[in-house]
Amino acid sequence: MIDPVALLAFVPAALALNLTPGADMMFCLGQGIRGGPRAALAASAGVAAGGMVHVSLAGMGLGAAVATLPWLFDLIRWIGVGYLLWLAWAALTTRPRDPSRALPAAPGRRAFRTGLVVSLTNPKVILFVLAFVPQFVVPEAGPILGQFLVFGAVLSVGGFVINGAVGIGAGRLGSGLTHPRAALWLSRISGMIFAGLAVRLAVLERV
Repeated sequence: MIDPVALLAFVPAALALNLTPGADMMFCLGQGIRGGPRAALAASAGVAAGGMVHVSLAGMGLGAAVATLPWLFDLIRWIGVGYLLWLAWAALTTRPRDPSRALPAAPGRRAFRTGLVVSLTNPKVILFVLAFVPQFVVPEAGPILGQFLVFGAVLSVGGFVINGAVGIGAGRLGSGLTHPRAALWLSRISGMIFAGLAVRLAVLERV
């Protein structure tokens, strides 16, 4: 189903990409700061699931549709910008909590859903998949879609582990900061992260 040599070459390349700080890592960092380790892991799982959706769509030929319909790229991009700005507003308007209570972890289901939406509305992910993954696809080895899915799984699992670890580290730090003023600043930091990601996505140029 997949060429072993191509897979061996893909794994270190994927690991290097996963270790490069980017929007996904910063998003999981923000979720960890705001909601704790559990929220960070759930958000990382959502991002990974979104990545698999992108890989599947790319393997089925969505790249051709994006290439022929430029407005589709912009539509997805601006939906993502709006969603990230909404997250930033929610974080920046959070009120300080009771100092006797630790910062509660966000519900895992909500954090997962948020990570999934953020990943799905970032068109750069699918453009990256279309530029990177085909270099390792060997048509003679088997179905193209199957190879895309295997490579996508490698990327997603690596991203889940690395982004989750970053978010857990931030979450453990944040979970001990229960003073209202500290809680306020944590919300502001995560809000600025979301806003920064929105700006980054808004100025993104199609490549």
